[in-house]
Amino acid sequence: MLDLDTKFGRKVKRRLKNEQEIWLTTTDANDIPQPRPVWFWWDGETFLIYSEPDAHKLKHIANNRNVALNFNTAPDDGGVVVFIGTAALAPDTPPSHKHKAYFIKYKQGIKDLNMTPEEFSAKWSVALCVTPQKMRGW
Repeated sequence: MLDLDTKFGRKVKRRLKNEQEIWLTTTDANDIPQPRPVWFWWDGETFLIYSEPDAHKLKHIANNRNVALNFNTAPDDGGVVVFIGTAALAPDTPPSHKHKAYFIKYKQGIKDLNMTPEEFSAKWSVALCVTPQKMRGW
């Protein structure tokens, strides 16, 4: 469980609520880090990320569940935030358009992609759960 009650933790908590993207880093078969921006939902304990079923990140996670997540730095209270944790498939998770909180967060983004919610859910149909064990930053 992450401590979000410290001064730094409160800053992280705001970013978990307000940020639209987070960088997910997996490692490929040659142990080379592969960062990519993803949309996410933070439920207070885990990150929910939807993926295309043929995405390389799923192959990477199948071989090595250890991942890192980080926010972009920002001049206005951004700082550096890095989470270290493990990722796993979350097959019992509803599709993104039926996950109320995720859908509300990304409704405009889905619209900006010129997709219906159902089309988005069909394309990004695999749910991942990332459980952070550590957090660092400044």
